[in-house]
Amino acid sequence: MSSENLPQSPESSTQQPRKPRVAVVFGGRSSEHGISVVTAGAVLRAIDRTKYDVLPIGITTDGRWALTADEPDRMAIADRKVPSVAELAESAEGGVVLPVDPGNREVVYSEPGQVPKALGEVDVVFPVLHGPYGEDGTLQGLLELSGVPYVGSGVLASAVGQDKDYMKRVFTSFGLPVGPYLVVRPREWEQDEQGARKRIAAFAGEHGWPLFIKPARAGSSFGITKVDSFDGLDEAIEEARRHDPKFLVESLLRGREIECGVLEFEDGPRASVPAEIPPVSDHAFYDFEAKYIDSADGIVPAPIGAEATVEVRRLAVEAFEAASCEGLVRADFFLQENGEFVINEINTMPGFTPISMYPRMWEATGVDYAELVEALIEAALRRSTGLR
Repeated sequence: MSSENLPQSPESSTQQPRKPRVAVVFGGRSSEHGISVVTAGAVLRAIDRTKYDVLPIGITTDGRWALTADEPDRMAIADRKVPSVAELAESAEGGVVLPVDPGNREVVYSEPGQVPKALGEVDVVFPVLHGPYGEDGTLQGLLELSGVPYVGSGVLASAVGQDKDYMKRVFTSFGLPVGPYLVVRPREWEQDEQGARKRIAAFAGEHGWPLFIKPARAGSSFGITKVDSFDGLDEAIEEARRHDPKFLVESLLRGREIECGVLEFEDGPRASVPAEIPPVSDHAFYDFEAKYIDSADGIVPAPIGAEATVEVRRLAVEAFEAASCEGLVRADFFLQENGEFVINEINTMPGFTPISMYPRMWEATGVDYAELVEALIEAALRRSTGLR
């Protein structure tokens, strides 16, 4: 990539006061890489270019920070295939570096054998990574060290939101209702697999089949298997451990799947109207293909009545506060036959494409997609890094 084709520093390209610069960071090393790219395309399309300068930065599946084309139309699912950062990178070798220096926010681009090129300062990062190495507090920690404000939750909340084990422990400690589950950690499985299997068998005997086997720290329903008997257990555990050596076993919660969005405003977090995810034909549960490939259509707002709507919105904000979240959260619940809600999980960087449930819930609440992106950037610019 020649230096003349690089994005110019906003300070050098105009004598007018520069606009705040937003770095949209996407892709990453997790199994949710492609969905992150799709989300980035939607965010890039929505950012008001009259208010902000934009710098797209993609992280490849092997962890390289690449300068990418600002071409949202190339970041969409096509022919049931998700895009990748490698397809968008301006160079196969060049890399972007964000200085780990709170006094210097200037991004630098370098290629082997060439003089590094300054790309100008970044005022806020909009990270739209999903899963490990991005949504789990690792990127947030880097940005804290760099002193660059960013959209979404901080290190602790991001880590809690990614790890379903500790997420449930936090919810329980705050009195939020969770369903029956057990956790199998890597050391237990490696040193006492038979003991772990006995615990799972006892859990199945107490709660019955089917069970859900889940990676503890994955998202977008990757690695989740619904098993109806011991016959499918080994394969399900192997699939979960392919994504994460720590896995959960959960009992089936009978009820309606209800989701609710939380958004941080200047006066605090507020909840959207909820949505319902109806059963999806040809899918055992609301899995990756149902969410993103076959575009299962949720019902917004959820037809659950005024009293239940008030309650789920209250619980969503409580979950947001319990995990010390910032910016945004999608909280997922089951509405049981007795009328009580059980929280399944929160997502600190939920699916954020225009067809995703989080933006759809907020649109039904009166905040459209572009306004949602604007609100998140403004909330990040109001916050400082560090203890808060």
